[in-house]
Amino acid sequence: MKRVVITGAGTINSLGQNVPDTLEAMREGRCGISELEFRDVDRLAIKIGGQVKGYDPEAVFNRQQLVLYDRFTQFTLLAAREAMAQSGIVFAGDLAVKSGVVLGNSGGGLTTQDENYRAVYEEGKNRVHPFVVPKLMNNAAASHLSMEFNVKGPSFTVATACASSNHAMGQAFHMVRSGMCTAMITGGSESMLCFGGVKAWEGLRVMSKDACRPFSATRNGMVQGEGAGIFIFEEYEHAKARGAEILAEVIGFAMSSDASDIVMPSKQGAARAIAGALKDAGVKPSEVGYINAHGTGTAANDKTECAAVADVFGRHADKLMISSTKSMHGHLIGGTGAVELLACVMALRDGVIAPTINYEEPDPECALDVVPNEAREANVDVVLSNAFAFGGLNAVLALRKL
Repeated sequence: MKRVVITGAGTINSLGQNVPDTLEAMREGRCGISELEFRDVDRLAIKIGGQVKGYDPEAVFNRQQLVLYDRFTQFTLLAAREAMAQSGIVFAGDLAVKSGVVLGNSGGGLTTQDENYRAVYEEGKNRVHPFVVPKLMNNAAASHLSMEFNVKGPSFTVATACASSNHAMGQAFHMVRSGMCTAMITGGSESMLCFGGVKAWEGLRVMSKDACRPFSATRNGMVQGEGAGIFIFEEYEHAKARGAEILAEVIGFAMSSDASDIVMPSKQGAARAIAGALKDAGVKPSEVGYINAHGTGTAANDKTECAAVADVFGRHADKLMISSTKSMHGHLIGGTGAVELLACVMALRDGVIAPTINYEEPDPECALDVVPNEAREANVDVVLSNAFAFGGLNAVLALRKL
């Protein structure tokens, strides 16, 4: 089995349009959630989200590219360019053939769908652009990454709702660890912040109208976000031989299915994934210092996740730090685990634990150290990143300082 390390990271989200700005915002406990700005927002009951503001696609992509790139693909390409630049890896020759792309995404080109449904059903048009299908398909971003960076190995997209990115990064980890691939571009993206995307989520009645308050007794729902997080996962010896900077080591991954309910989370399912990641990583519960929680800010998720952590860690649970950065950047759905992995890397490299902001009042059912409101300096060697999705699909990654 090969060792797997992270040699590059990139992002764009409501906290920042690159990794340094995003981490600075996390350290400062800054909130990227604000009033939504798009057509017909006044018809929505939910008017807030972690929207990427101050972004001009035409300043980055030409007209021919924008015909093919939905907003989620644009975000993916921008984040990937940052990750590739930091990694310094070049996909050519045998390395190109032995490398791939695995991305997580849930909604695909939802903005493109929304615009074209409006054109056909509301405006009465009988034709749409011939590139609508390749623009909105879920695998569009993965395909464009493979083309832009000459990646010729296994490339595909994973769609498991809110666990998509963690599932994708887990598959990339397995491919490198097994020796199937030398390096992978992995992570995820999402852009559901359009009229139809928010209207659909409104129907679930799990959305907050004012703020995301994970683990707080006053929490009243989740808040959507958008953006992308992209990483280069690379075989350790290959990275070392070319002198690459190593951000962290990926040491374990596990998945589970609740097999119980399409929307209500299960403590047992979450606990199996957490325990499985520890077993796969070969670490004891006492070695874990921080967990980046799924922590959506809904009543059901937060108490279920805390119960699962308490079950797995037992007496060590009181010594754990667990925070939800969704309180700052919102819930990126299929892209959320990728952006949240940045907080895990920051904890290992910089010794800074991102806070759970908007925390107002303790909840007896969430009686863990949730790092309320302010970032904390701490020396941690092993961290976990949790993702628990609608459909009862769970994915947990384990990382170690190197």
